[in-house]
Amino acid sequence: MDSRRTKLPDSRVTPRFAGLVTFGRYPRLGDVDPADGPVDWAIYGVPYDTGVTYRPGTRFGPRAVRDASQYLKAYSIEHDVDLLEAFCMADAGDAPVEPYSPRGTLDAVADFAADLADPGHTRLMAIGGDHSVAYANLRATHHRLGLPTEGLALLHFDSHLDTVDEVWGERHGHASPFIRAIEDGLVDPKAMLSIGIKGPLNSRRDLDYARDQGVTIVTADQWRTDGQAHMDRYRALVGDRPVYVTFDIDCVDPAFAPGTGTPSVGGFTSAEALSAVRSAAGLRIAGGDVVEVLPALDVAQNTALLAAHIAFEIIALDAVQRGVGR
Repeated sequence: MDSRRTKLPDSRVTPRFAGLVTFGRYPRLGDVDPADGPVDWAIYGVPYDTGVTYRPGTRFGPRAVRDASQYLKAYSIEHDVDLLEAFCMADAGDAPVEPYSPRGTLDAVADFAADLADPGHTRLMAIGGDHSVAYANLRATHHRLGLPTEGLALLHFDSHLDTVDEVWGERHGHASPFIRAIEDGLVDPKAMLSIGIKGPLNSRRDLDYARDQGVTIVTADQWRTDGQAHMDRYRALVGDRPVYVTFDIDCVDPAFAPGTGTPSVGGFTSAEALSAVRSAAGLRIAGGDVVEVLPALDVAQNTALLAAHIAFEIIALDAVQRGVGR
């Protein structure tokens, strides 16, 4: 009897390089048989990059990540979980976007994601696109969890804090998703851990908003020195609260992830990035996103392949916390 909840073509019968390209070769959301149970994770793309402040092109990120994910396998050695056994997962396609309207796009994405699959059960994984789309997926996740007053805890991997009030008069670009999310009550800043932050910055004032709001900032060097201790403190702080995980690929050094629009040298290796995400095992995962993949500047799909695996690792954290798929 097939124990898999997510039904895939057998790669030893149907090659991974054949057929429709969906994330991880998971079925399209509309093709999932209700008899297989509710969809646990819906993965969707947000092909949008109008919010960037430097190099554009992440609007092609969802396609690139899906393509690279064809070689994504199901079993995590590190966590001893098999995601195909643990969850029913599906690719929900791409959210609608309004390329000339940052706020219009975020509203459209949030509305699209709010109603995907079973809002009371299904978790959302957004593949960007620039980091502004995190605001939209956070808003949808917050709504689906029915948290009218309490903000989500946020685990944030990035080179940048993304708490700039505005750039060039725009308040909803990729430098601003978390100041907007905090202002709108979607995120509790005192339950926000930002990992991988590094300079140089425009000025020391770039740190002021996050620090004043109570965000815990762990630089890339601090994480390398004492990363697990920082995560252990965060785990004790948030307890059983739902935690949203957002991963900007530019927290990885451009030597390992060159395909991104705001590269920051001195970042994590691919192995360090995977280890950092895995260290969050035990948190109650509410949803997530992986953003800022710019395929035109990628080399041999290195960045897109890593992004696909980061999304896999975030979903695996949910399986660990629930104790399924072993």
